[in-house]
Amino acid sequence: MSLTRNIDLLRRLPKLDGLRFAEFGRSTDTSSPLQEVTSFGDNPGNLRMFSFVPAQLQKPRALVVVLHGCGQTAASYDLGAGWSTLAEHYGFALLMPEQQRANNGNTCFNWFSPEDTARDSGEARSVREMIAHMTETHRLDPRRIFITGLSAGGGMTSVMLATYPEVFAAGAVIAGLPYGIATNLREALDGMFHSPARPARELGDLVRRASNHRGPWPKMSVWHGSADRTVNPGNANEIVKQWLDLHDLPELPMAETNVDGYPRQAWWNKDGETLVESYAITEMAHGTPLGIADNDHRYGVEGAFLIEAGISSSYHIAKFFGLTGWIADAAKTAEAKPAAPSKPPLTSAPHLARSIRAAVAEELAEPKREEVRGLDLGQIITRALTAAGLMK
Repeated sequence: MSLTRNIDLLRRLPKLDGLRFAEFGRSTDTSSPLQEVTSFGDNPGNLRMFSFVPAQLQKPRALVVVLHGCGQTAASYDLGAGWSTLAEHYGFALLMPEQQRANNGNTCFNWFSPEDTARDSGEARSVREMIAHMTETHRLDPRRIFITGLSAGGGMTSVMLATYPEVFAAGAVIAGLPYGIATNLREALDGMFHSPARPARELGDLVRRASNHRGPWPKMSVWHGSADRTVNPGNANEIVKQWLDLHDLPELPMAETNVDGYPRQAWWNKDGETLVESYAITEMAHGTPLGIADNDHRYGVEGAFLIEAGISSSYHIAKFFGLTGWIADAAKTAEAKPAAPSKPPLTSAPHLARSIRAAVAEELAEPKREEVRGLDLGQIITRALTAAGLMK
């Protein structure tokens, strides 16, 4: 039975399919490094909190919040998508809230329930309290907090980004839905099955009404399989429209590239920073895409709603968050050696030429893996001048 049919039984049949989901979700829980935190503040949404903090953290210290999908637990989704492995490798803290069967028979986050999707209410408030606890306990940088989620977890990711936009630097939604399109089960099913198109301004206003925040807005990465029969792929377009409107960006993409065989669209600001990106995973069904990352590592394990697709969404999302430039061994070496005296920036023509070549190479992002159809020359020049010490 598909998740689409199961969603129609939310809160009604918690025993049959809910138990089946839980069995595969919990079969590998014992291997997870996640630790439960039982006291973290107010918990009106009655959620469980799990976290992982590696011994070495990159500076400034970052946090990634990861929300599982229906039928999954925090631990099963962590192992399937590989987030704790990424956290260990790149030195960031990990927070994974978990839904309880008492709240939802299929352990879905209630992304459409008004009491759970408003600021300072229900499940949204519980997740916010967990973030505050993590930030204070582990001395994390409040400017480096990110969030991602799959399916219902993707829907709740949209909720968190809309209700607490000042908290997050960026988010990523996998096979999820835009914020505010449903306030009851009927509207939720309509959004999942049909994804009716809405004007971009209307979608943006749904987020603007969720808080008093007026910008700047978090960056957004959107992922969806084109063969998804559980959550209509049209939802990816609606999420993109919602965030393009918030960032005041044009509808047409500024670049279209091919990453690991899949089309990616991107939009950036005047400084060349990518604010919105969208991946269409052709022929993939409902789930999180897995594959070998650019660093030749594999993050995650195939399972229910965890699909081998030849592209590591977890890695690319962490890269979009700006977390993959840190290397543990280099950090240890830097801590062991005294700081070298600062040198004036090199501004010679050969140095600038090298910087430009390096910036072009970075923009091309491994040409064997990524075919580029559109380049932002302004962004390349800006990166080159910054690397050459001519621009801050």
